[in-house]
Amino acid sequence: MSNQAAYTEDNIRSLDWKEHIRMRPGMYIGKLGDGSSPDDGIYILLKEVIDNCIDEFVMGAGKTIEITIKDNSVKVRDFGRGIPLGKVVDVVSKMNTGGKYDSRAFKKSVGLNGVGTKAVNALSSHFEVESSRDSFSKRASFNYGDLKEESPQEPSSKRRGTKVIFVPDQTIFKNYKYRLEYVDRMVKNYVYLNPGLTIDLNGEKYISENGLKDLLTDQTNENDLAYPIIHLKGEDIEVAITHSKTQYSEEYYSFVNGQNTTQGGTHQAAFREGLAKTIRDHFGKNFDSSDIRKSIVSAISIKVMEPVFESQTKTKLGSTEMGGDMPSVRSYIIDFLSTQLDNFLHKNPEIAEKIQRKILQAERERKELSGIRKLARERAKKANLHNKKLRDCRVHLPDLKMDRRLESTLFITEGDSASGSITKSRDVNTQAVFSLRGKPLNSYGMSKKIVYENEEFNLLQAALNIEESLEDLRYNNIVIATDADVDGMHIRLLLITFFLQFFPELIKEGHLYILQTPLFRVRDKKQTFYCYSDQERREAIQALKGKVEITRFKGLGEISPDEFKHFIGEDIRLDPVMLDKNTTIEQLLEFYMGKNTLDRQNFIIDNLKIELDLAEEAME
Repeated sequence: MSNQAAYTEDNIRSLDWKEHIRMRPGMYIGKLGDGSSPDDGIYILLKEVIDNCIDEFVMGAGKTIEITIKDNSVKVRDFGRGIPLGKVVDVVSKMNTGGKYDSRAFKKSVGLNGVGTKAVNALSSHFEVESSRDSFSKRASFNYGDLKEESPQEPSSKRRGTKVIFVPDQTIFKNYKYRLEYVDRMVKNYVYLNPGLTIDLNGEKYISENGLKDLLTDQTNENDLAYPIIHLKGEDIEVAITHSKTQYSEEYYSFVNGQNTTQGGTHQAAFREGLAKTIRDHFGKNFDSSDIRKSIVSAISIKVMEPVFESQTKTKLGSTEMGGDMPSVRSYIIDFLSTQLDNFLHKNPEIAEKIQRKILQAERERKELSGIRKLARERAKKANLHNKKLRDCRVHLPDLKMDRRLESTLFITEGDSASGSITKSRDVNTQAVFSLRGKPLNSYGMSKKIVYENEEFNLLQAALNIEESLEDLRYNNIVIATDADVDGMHIRLLLITFFLQFFPELIKEGHLYILQTPLFRVRDKKQTFYCYSDQERREAIQALKGKVEITRFKGLGEISPDEFKHFIGEDIRLDPVMLDKNTTIEQLLEFYMGKNTLDRQNFIIDNLKIELDLAEEAME
């Protein structure tokens, strides 16, 4: 008898627009997540709505956007032309419906596929849209994509524009929370790219006068710049360039039609190529491209007719042409740099001299490290072959760049018991484990040489594949998984110091996290609750209302592999390591890892008192 399943007309299903989006959300917004990562789905929903507002601004309609985020409800209001009232429902609920198919209305738009607000609607437990124009307004509301209420067109004195309110569906985005640090970064990028635009986020106004120059100014410490920021603008291109005095790798911020292309694309590749070519031609020397670009911090924005992105989330440009009768993306960017950057360097010989000095310094350092690097690579290769420090996964970030629904993760653990539990319970396809031996070295103030000479750092760098640049990073998420005790906290601090000192872009780009694991297990004969705080423990005891068993986990090694599956699977809780926008990396490292013993001692005493007060409250 055949074991093949029946395949008949009954097996064929036709899904309506919202069913397909809800069944396959990753096809429309990339990964889901809980808001701990800047590219989690809840931020993509917000971006899709804001993109429509930006397109209105670009077309000369509406100079202000108002955004309010409260209790996971999001409201976005623009003052553009407003959706044509007869199409308000269709625009947010019928696939392949939108004004952006008409290039006369939206010449250089971000959202060209007519999917964005439909995805927001379908993936929200509540969605509301209101358009005001020509002294009339119309409103419609939806639940999970289903139309619940549609008002007739009514006379209105409201300013023209569109208002959207949505609440992401908690059954899809589990335990989600908007982190305003990520929204703040998103909003800043929008105003950098659109001088004259004002965005009001929860009452705070954002505006930029100098575009990408403001971006680099905000992202860097003035004292760390090798020379003043070079800012160049053309009709469809803008670039800002500088070098860091202390940073080791390259750092790029790239945009297309206002969209932050976090994974780069054809424009970023052309920029890197054009920069190296222009510098070589200007100085008449065949510098190594890695020496030219070492420590560079730069931004590029271009505008393209009907851009083609490599995914729905628009994080990587695939277009090779600018559109119309324009040259290719590559030729356009290289020609712009060859002319404008070269002219700038001729007019500013003092900056040109500093750039040359920076390149020569990078060349010397590369040659000095070449022998050490070779030995370090050989050691890393040998160590990976003969020990079990790295339990790798099957697929890695370079393989997943086309599909952000999948993410590769490296857990950095302490000790054999913790790494053993994670190794046995992990997803071998996308989750890898790197086991530390003892406490890492305090690398604050040390040179890059120590990364190659210290076995732990060398092997960690090799596992991540970040020696040359972050472009070949093997894991999207780097998760520090240590015990929630004093030693575990110290190891976290030492690892964060390592990344801040030598690879700060990993943190700036949102790759580094702390794994949250439960402190308590509360259970009776029928139910088990894993609690991450005293508050959750009290709530679990109250929910069970009877005789309960309470276990306090002292370390990761005490959690069985079967239990660990809950904590690193679909319901994983991650705390992103984020940089305070008001504190520089040097200030952070000096305070926590430097020799300012009295300041740090007072800080610990003050915060310990706060913790003791909270503990006393919890016991009352």
